[in-house]
Amino acid sequence: MADFYGVTLESPLMLGTAGYPSPRILEQAIRAAGASVVTVSLRRESGAGQDFWSLVRGLGVRVLPNTAGCHTVKEAVTTARMAREVFETNWIKLEVIGHAETLQPDPFGLVEAAGILCRDGFDVFPYTTEDLVLCERLVDAGCRVLMPWASPIGTGLGINNRYGLRSLRARFPDVALVVDAGLGVPSHAAEAMELGYDAVLVNTAVAKAGDPVKMAEAFALAARAGRLACQADPMEPRDMAVPSTPVIGKAFLS
Repeated sequence: MADFYGVTLESPLMLGTAGYPSPRILEQAIRAAGASVVTVSLRRESGAGQDFWSLVRGLGVRVLPNTAGCHTVKEAVTTARMAREVFETNWIKLEVIGHAETLQPDPFGLVEAAGILCRDGFDVFPYTTEDLVLCERLVDAGCRVLMPWASPIGTGLGINNRYGLRSLRARFPDVALVVDAGLGVPSHAAEAMELGYDAVLVNTAVAKAGDPVKMAEAFALAARAGRLACQADPMEPRDMAVPSTPVIGKAFLS
């Protein structure tokens, strides 16, 4: 089991808390998912008030505050420090957005902010692309968890660069890796887990589903199935057909 800054997570599913039709449906979805971690934006908490924070704490799940919507290093670092005070945790999902249309992280700002926060005692979960060099820099800055995207936030496109995610897993066997952003259906989560990832983070695909509670449960089952499949050491694809039924001992009629 992966080490998330000294914590072992029972469930490989992390769930976002934004965009649900109601607090009641959010609560039901988190319970149905059996999520190990929920992400919470400081902006979301400020807008929803104490009732929202009480709901999340009452579920007994670990909270991962994030710096969603931050576009500069200063903004991200300030938001992270405020979130630590509000949520009483050193965990922070670090987002430094560099492109307005794709919401792709700013690689330079991300590394700079990660270094500042790691030195400041934070346990940083950086939202990043699958770029190997960028991830090397984040690990060098002190990050022990990486959260590469599958595709841009909220698109539901699934894994756009399977090679890139496989390369990250091979390069960082001892770093906890979470596929974050772009997963649209449960099969995407299973695929990510089959690649050897330690968890997946889903928000829009659940929150905007016709039935968020059923979708949350479906993602939970898919993530667990993908983990089991990876642990089972799947067969390699083959170019040629191979009979599954042995022919030794088979009677041949002349």
